Amino acid sequence: MTSSYARGPYGSITIGNWQGGAYTDDNSGAFSHCAAGASYQSGIYFLVLVGASGNWRLGFSHQSWRLTPGEAFPMALTFDGQQPFNVYGMPIGAQLVAVDMPPNSSLINQFRKARVMTAFAQGQLFQFNLNQTAQLLPSLVNCVASVKKNGLANAGEFAVALPKPTASAPAAPSAAAPSAPAPKQGKAMGQTGTGIVISSNGHIVTNHHVVDGCGEITGNLSGEAPVKLRLVSSDETNDLALLQAPTPFKETAVIRENSVQTGDAVIVIGYPFHGLLTSDFTVTTGIVSSLSGVFNDTRHLQISAAVQPGNSGGPLLDSTGALVGVVAAKLNALKVARATGNIPENINFAIKTGALRDFLDNSVVMYRVTERREMKKETAEIAKSARGFTLLISCTASEQNASASAKK
Repeated sequence: MTSSYARGPYGSITIGNWQGGAYTDDNSGAFSHCAAGASYQSGIYFLVLVGASGNWRLGFSHQSWRLTPGEAFPMALTFDGQQPFNVYGMPIGAQLVAVDMPPNSSLINQFRKARVMTAFAQGQLFQFNLNQTAQLLPSLVNCVASVKKNGLANAGEFAVALPKPTASAPAAPSAAAPSAPAPKQGKAMGQTGTGIVISSNGHIVTNHHVVDGCGEITGNLSGEAPVKLRLVSSDETNDLALLQAPTPFKETAVIRENSVQTGDAVIVIGYPFHGLLTSDFTVTTGIVSSLSGVFNDTRHLQISAAVQPGNSGGPLLDSTGALVGVVAAKLNALKVARATGNIPENINFAIKTGALRDFLDNSVVMYRVTERREMKKETAEIAKSARGFTLLISCTASEQNASASAKK
């Protein structure tokens, strides 16, 4: 990847959402590198590259960027919440920035093993799923070696299968792409979240990450006995899950028809740190800070109302008590502080009702929508009404999934 254009791909690398192959320098026609990239819903295109000489690079591109080629700027890369790597991004086009990743370095070792990477640059925080890089990096190495040996004319599929573990002779790690450690069997742990009664047939909405990897799932209204819930459907992309109780509930949430606006007052109801702070639900208030979330994701709202572990999946209500979102997560303050030196405050997110209604429509669930704008109510009155449709969700999950849920 240089300031000149590259031609390709020759052959292919196909691993999940990663697509790529071999490329040549358009000026000289010589083989220059192998690369594969993946597009994210935020509009970011993330690229991993290994040059003909063995040099590694990461690339980030977005159509809305207007970068100045040659003017490097600091970036912080964090892998799985560990200590960040302070690097420099070099714009090599108006919409493309590259980060060098030296072979045998701690940076590439962490990149190889990590499941999640965050990149903080110029006031923006981006997050990337790295689940498939264990196969991607060896495939890029294979691409370079194959082209050098057989030429571009014989380029084919460069993706390599991950070796199956053997008891007698484990494969030695390579310098450029060390082997990932064997996964540990997680212990069973309890995790909790919040749910919203959304239909008169006992349907409940929560976050996908609240019930991901769970065995038995239960739910209960404040002060009532828990009931067993079944998982009806789940949408990992939009972080939504649909559950159903064996019998209907008396109350259901009502979805607001028209969209909220920046500055509108909102109320969060949920069960944060259940059993540690209180066994009852909590109520926090704030405003809609932004109509988009991380990476300008328009499926989300940014809110100032306090959100803690356990609030996930709970209702975000407007000043009339109508549902305007599903609480999803809070910005990880520790990660951002490590990357920037500043601790963010009151940066929390909720899934908009547009994504929620699409999910419910696809699941063929009937739900209620406000026909007109109701009169504003006192917070205490809204909380009293929410008691009838806000559930504590409890389940048993692996230690890894429970840990992931607790961070949201």
